[in-house]
Amino acid sequence: MTRKVSLLGAPTDIGASVRGASMGPQALRVAGIVPVLARRGLDVIDLGNVSGPPNPWQEPVNGYRHLAQVVQWNQTVHDAVHAELKRGSLPILLGGDHCLAIGSISAVARHCRETNKTLRVLWLDAHADFNTHLLTPSGNLHGMPVACLCGKGPQELIEIGGAVPAVHAKALRQIGIRSVDDGEKRLVHEADLDVFDMRYIDEMGMRHTMELALDAMDAQTHLHVSFDVDFLDPDIAPGVGTTVRGGPTYREAQLCMEMIADTGLLASLDVMELNPALDLRNRTAELAVDLVESLFGKSTLMRK
Repeated sequence: MTRKVSLLGAPTDIGASVRGASMGPQALRVAGIVPVLARRGLDVIDLGNVSGPPNPWQEPVNGYRHLAQVVQWNQTVHDAVHAELKRGSLPILLGGDHCLAIGSISAVARHCRETNKTLRVLWLDAHADFNTHLLTPSGNLHGMPVACLCGKGPQELIEIGGAVPAVHAKALRQIGIRSVDDGEKRLVHEADLDVFDMRYIDEMGMRHTMELALDAMDAQTHLHVSFDVDFLDPDIAPGVGTTVRGGPTYREAQLCMEMIADTGLLASLDVMELNPALDLRNRTAELAVDLVESLFGKSTLMRK
């Protein structure tokens, strides 16, 4: 049976520190994400973009920038992603900044509760995104989605999926982390998150990292990948607003995606933080699409 895949654009930079991620969905389309996925034998439908309030670009209030608008965007994303899961499609959220993962993953977690599936989330990112309004130096909510999903955040965000926490920390695996604020480090430690930072990848290699990150899954596992493009080293992916040197190389990223594909369990995906305003001739979007194709089974040779 041909697998159904739904693309949903969320064109906003409402939670970000710089403008431009709102153009990410269209850049991914220009880079050919629809024909690339169709080439993998998937039944792809592009549902266009969800809509939400414009970015007012205001200063933070009580430690949060644009909280009301972030809630509206995430509620809309939650509803759209949940609807696609309910009809048996694999949703791909095209961001947009990473605060939108609150809505996306809350929807996935709700679907898992409804279908008795076990959720596993791979968070591919340079940042732990476990800030709170008391710790954040900026108030930008794209630095808080993991904390919100784990129940640490404003009520209107943590309750979007109908359960608090939306995700238990033990369901998360963070990969590629190399930028964590001082106060945030303590919260990550207290939450007992499984974090495979760049030192771990340097010492143990991407293969061993992914073996651990994908361990103990079975046919009842719903695997969600939240792919922040700043996961990649900025030398190969300059088109993001928050670059951090020392990320995975092209080959390390390809191995990461191919090992995820090998599980056959990928059931939902976010592609976040692509910022065409900072890119070079759409190079980062094309790389992101290349890696997404690997997530869906592209390989050099036929493999068992």
